[in-house]
Amino acid sequence: MSWQTYVDDHLMCDIEGNHLSAAAIIGHDGSVWAQSATFPQFKPEEITGIMNDFAEPGSLAPTGLYLGGTKYMVIQGESGAVIRGKKGSGGVTVKKTTLALIIGIYDEPLTAGQCNMIVERLGDYLIDQGL
Repeated sequence: MSWQTYVDDHLMCDIEGNHLSAAAIIGHDGSVWAQSATFPQFKPEEITGIMNDFAEPGSLAPTGLYLGGTKYMVIQGESGAVIRGKKGSGGVTVKKTTLALIIGIYDEPLTAGQCNMIVERLGDYLIDQGL
């Protein structure tokens, strides 16, 4: 299965008639493995900041998580495994796997819980596969 198929079929899947507004699978080095057409153009330092927060949980909390120039307020996550961000009625979930970052961006009517479920379920599967 291609990485693009994971994005198209698993991350951008239909949940009760709704879906993520954007999604991507990005290597720890910031290389794009696959992304939705709507995924924002991000800066390398934004991925570096996310990776630093996984290494030192809480480092993004004072400044916020930036992705594609959009600032998200960092909310609860799982130390070293998941970072969750909120902006208005939407937000972002980032799940770290062995080799990649699974990123989902959502807006209403999709909920934070639905975004977390989509992103983290795929992330857990890839971890189980050694990826």
